[in-house]
Amino acid sequence: MIRFLDLLISFFGLILFSPILVIVSICIIIDSKLPVFYTQCRVGKNNRDFNVVKFRTMKTDNESNFFLTAKENASRITKVGAFLRKSKLDELPQLINVLKGEMSIVGPRPEVRKYVNMYSEEQKEILKARPGITDYAAIKYFNEEAILANSDNPEQLYITKILPEKILLNKLYINNISVKEYLKIIFITLNCIFRQGMGETKS
Repeated sequence: MIRFLDLLISFFGLILFSPILVIVSICIIIDSKLPVFYTQCRVGKNNRDFNVVKFRTMKTDNESNFFLTAKENASRITKVGAFLRKSKLDELPQLINVLKGEMSIVGPRPEVRKYVNMYSEEQKEILKARPGITDYAAIKYFNEEAILANSDNPEQLYITKILPEKILLNKLYINNISVKEYLKIIFITLNCIFRQGMGETKS
């Protein structure tokens, strides 16, 4: 049933948001030329690598270092990219990954190989599930980039604190997978995005 919902949401989502996809693509081209999309190798279900698709938010050839701090990122993130990251619209092209069966709408966020290689055997249990665009961990760390930016050693913070907490939250979902949980997480995520936008409007 969940795979059916994935197909339904991703298919109609791509159609519904096609005007936004086109507008964002044009804005990226005007702001920083091509390419529009950015792909990165991530680890998916059954420990298999796949390419996750996002809108490009940084200047060409500058997206490889995941743990650049906000100050270091300031000169690299494009003007359009800053908005896309804030609004999470940079994740919208991942509906293509969902349609292809590489991802689900809800599931553990796909991690890069470097950090998956650090998983214990117990932690590797989350790789039995299809990775997703959102889950409880993504909701808790909705502003993860800002948290890392305030750290003197963002990578150490991520490895020692954030990543283990994410995995525990991943397990919370995969051990209780149901349509109810699936829809609940989608609703909470949309609410977070809406509140973030409202907060930005008021500020």
